[in-house]
Amino acid sequence: MSSSPSDLVRVEARALLSLAERLDSAMSEPFARAVDLLAACCETKHRVILLGVGKSGLIARKIAATLTSTGTPALFLHPAEALHGDLGIITPGDIAIALSASGETEEILRLIPVFKRLGVPLISFAGALGSTLAAASQITLDTSITEEACALNLAPTASTTVMLALGDALAIEVSRRRNFQPEDFANLHPGGHLGRRLTPVRDLMHSGEALPHVSADTPMTQVIYEMSRKKLGMTTVLSNDRLLGIVSDGDLRRLLEREGPHALEHTAAEIMNPHPVTIAETTLAPAALALMEQKKITSLIVTDAGTREVLGVVHLHDIWALEIA
Repeated sequence: MSSSPSDLVRVEARALLSLAERLDSAMSEPFARAVDLLAACCETKHRVILLGVGKSGLIARKIAATLTSTGTPALFLHPAEALHGDLGIITPGDIAIALSASGETEEILRLIPVFKRLGVPLISFAGALGSTLAAASQITLDTSITEEACALNLAPTASTTVMLALGDALAIEVSRRRNFQPEDFANLHPGGHLGRRLTPVRDLMHSGEALPHVSADTPMTQVIYEMSRKKLGMTTVLSNDRLLGIVSDGDLRRLLEREGPHALEHTAAEIMNPHPVTIAETTLAPAALALMEQKKITSLIVTDAGTREVLGVVHLHDIWALEIA
């Protein structure tokens, strides 16, 4: 039996490699059916119920959390509590996923008749394909291993790692099937550092009265006044709320260098950049920051892609304030 820390990790790595090989071969078809079942469950607004006892229960909790955070409503139900009243949380149309290394966990086996009575399909993560749980399941996913990383080959280590990886694969494949997008992820993760990274620019942009804007025939003195008043170092040039161009601090500097005292004789349309960089309101903050860095600019015009209507302006400092780096 392996003894060094690195050898213990290699035991788990070999178990994962074996799982990957099964997913490419014998388990490919049942895994695909499980994805189909979970995706259909989401479409009918039902939930995935995860069950497990002991270490398998801890992994089941994590899989439920991963499913939920990637758009598949799921919850953990302890089998022992289910036997004492918590079964009321399960409704016809839900799907049960039971985790058991032996496939003989008594508390789970006692629930099988209930699942059948309610018409709840049962998917099992079973470490023994000949087990009672595997035989009673509509879909069995093989989580068998050749050895645990524990020196006594007893403590759940490689077996729970395999269950966790399989659960992650299932959750992510279902979310991919359902075309789960970054914007959907952002809606489910509004808090903390991750939430800040997933902030869309519509929540950061300056709009309404805070939006700097002038018309095409606005004289330069008024253009400068608007830029100074709104304090973004630029102003949009609009016609009926549609974007014509942008005048930035850089445009003013270049105008003064070129024409000196005659600079103020121009209008906004004569000096504006008619092709400013724009962005959609659903774009997430990191993508907006990357675009600013790529183009070496400090402001992005937020527009409606179809109409060119200006919705707002997002400034580099607005994104820096999120501390998303």
